[in-house]
Amino acid sequence: MIGRLRGTLVEKHPPRLVVDCHGVGYELEAPMTTIWNLPDLNHEVLLYTQLIVREDAHLLFGFATVAERRLFQSLLKVSGVGAKVALAILSGIQADEFVLCVQQGDTVRLTALPGIGKKTAERLIVEMRDRVADWSDGAPFVPTASAANTAPDAVSDAVSGLIALGYKPQDASRFVHALDTAGKPSEEIIREVLKGLVRG
Repeated sequence: MIGRLRGTLVEKHPPRLVVDCHGVGYELEAPMTTIWNLPDLNHEVLLYTQLIVREDAHLLFGFATVAERRLFQSLLKVSGVGAKVALAILSGIQADEFVLCVQQGDTVRLTALPGIGKKTAERLIVEMRDRVADWSDGAPFVPTASAANTAPDAVSDAVSGLIALGYKPQDASRFVHALDTAGKPSEEIIREVLKGLVRG
């Protein structure tokens, strides 16, 4: 089992990352709440990881905090919630905010997340309530914008990232092109889209 990775961030195409650990490049996916807090490329990162083994693939997921990973693991136990949906949930809402939604039974906020309909939101509240009863995430997890310059393909990377999080291609493109994307990296564009959708 791979519990955590410490290495150099060499690729960042949300939600996909590649971390070089002593010459071995680990490809993993991470929620946007983690990606927003990553340094620029070629800097050291520490990610807490979860390995999921399937018949057709070994999937590695990375998180900025142990609490985020724990919440991801709990989400996977909810009926009808797989890794892709769990990743989308943690990309659209911070861990402590999600816990608050569950505790308050806020289905409206949850249904604003990609891939979450009313029935899934209700199931999340019912099945997650006991699991987050003693939730303690320490200091608030506050996203910070990357200082990296905008890559020429930041817009297409942002669209691809939203599709990977569960949005339909036409919707992802529409959401991105509705924003002023000049001078912004892909992760910042995705962040603005997700914030706008959650506000509704």
